[in-house]
Amino acid sequence: MNTRVLRIELKRSVAPWAGVAALTMALAFLYLIVGSDGPGLTGWTDQWTSMALETRRVLDFVWPLAAGLGALQGLRDHRSGASELLTSTPRPASHRAAVLSAATAIALAAAFAAVVLVGGVHVLAHTGYTHLGWLPISLVGALTVVSGAVLGMGVGRALPFMLTPPAVAAAMLVFTVLTDLAATKVDAATGLPSSEPNLFPLLSPAAQEARDVLLTLSVPVHIGQTIWLCGMAATGFALLTAASVRSRLVALTPVLAGAVLALLVLPSDPRQVYVVDKAAARLVCEGPVCVTTTHRSRLDDFASPARDALRLMSDALGDQAPVSLRENTEVWPDSSGPHWSRRTALFDFEDDGLAATEGKELTRALLANSLVPRCSAYAGAVSSSDVSAQSVAASWVLGEREPRSGDMTYLSSDQQEEVREVYRELTGLPRAEQRARITAMYLGAVACKGDPFAALGGGASR
Repeated sequence: MNTRVLRIELKRSVAPWAGVAALTMALAFLYLIVGSDGPGLTGWTDQWTSMALETRRVLDFVWPLAAGLGALQGLRDHRSGASELLTSTPRPASHRAAVLSAATAIALAAAFAAVVLVGGVHVLAHTGYTHLGWLPISLVGALTVVSGAVLGMGVGRALPFMLTPPAVAAAMLVFTVLTDLAATKVDAATGLPSSEPNLFPLLSPAAQEARDVLLTLSVPVHIGQTIWLCGMAATGFALLTAASVRSRLVALTPVLAGAVLALLVLPSDPRQVYVVDKAAARLVCEGPVCVTTTHRSRLDDFASPARDALRLMSDALGDQAPVSLRENTEVWPDSSGPHWSRRTALFDFEDDGLAATEGKELTRALLANSLVPRCSAYAGAVSSSDVSAQSVAASWVLGEREPRSGDMTYLSSDQQEEVREVYRELTGLPRAEQRARITAMYLGAVACKGDPFAALGGGASR
């Protein structure tokens, strides 16, 4: 490839402007939309894998933009009226196509790399856990914008009309929307939407919102999407060099073959799409308290309040109390509920603000979450019964005169008064009966059976 010609293409073609447009749109989306999702541990500036997944979310819009700008680049020879002149030169069409494709590919890949670099700078300031497991996610993202642009150039060369670029961009956008809709399911019982990516949705390289810091895309997803994107790029390049209708039809073979092969490789089970990163989930322990490698920098500050919580639960529950506290490394599909252990209390740093809690407040939060763990199939969803039971149980174990108002922020005034009434009734019983009710509530809560708040009031225990 003639590097001098490539430099000219990078200076005077649409390629650099395509890179600037992709970079601007991606950063605007990340800072204005993704950046406003609220505090958490899965933001695009918090962890490496989360950053890679969140930057892939922007491909819903950047991919169609790249394809549309590629189609505009493909119209260049037709708009300049130089098509016949270029075909009469002895230089092979594949050489010209290679230079044109390379210029656009370099510009767009550099734009996506710049987005990842910006996120990486933020991540370095937020985490002490550095790894390279995120790299395949970002490499597939860069391949996405390149393949979309090359396909757009091929379509623009094959269909040299002024409406081709917006039509290509619109078609890509419709494709990403349809794949997102295909991955969305609505639970019949709760009416809540959940995402279960399967074969067809995985043909869209735009990743879903990061749900957990321990989740990453599986290897079959990387391989399947790479095959599909390479087939797309091969078809675009073949269309750039095709000179007849027959050769243009033959040029469709790579993208069709890529789609078939990708569907054979991509996992059909949603549980095999996002999997737990074993290296990130490896436990680091200090006595009975364990956190994952991802959060090992928090262990020193976390261990003492966690041991206090274990001691308090041992005093309250006796032999029934958990003997260890461990960060939860299991990630359940949206359609299934969690499974808790009586002897090992599990916690998540995103539960009830644990990530921003310290000292005695952390001990109290761990008590509440350990005594009444959530049983909803949806992460972060806690019922009013659970909140009420957590408030009563934590206050009882700590020997407080009444439940804290701060524990009941999301309850109505009537529900708050009911919590106080149950607490007064509970503390008015003989000590043995109080302990029996707390124990019954705890055993039922970890088994996800019955109503924990009703158990504290003497109703059906779990």
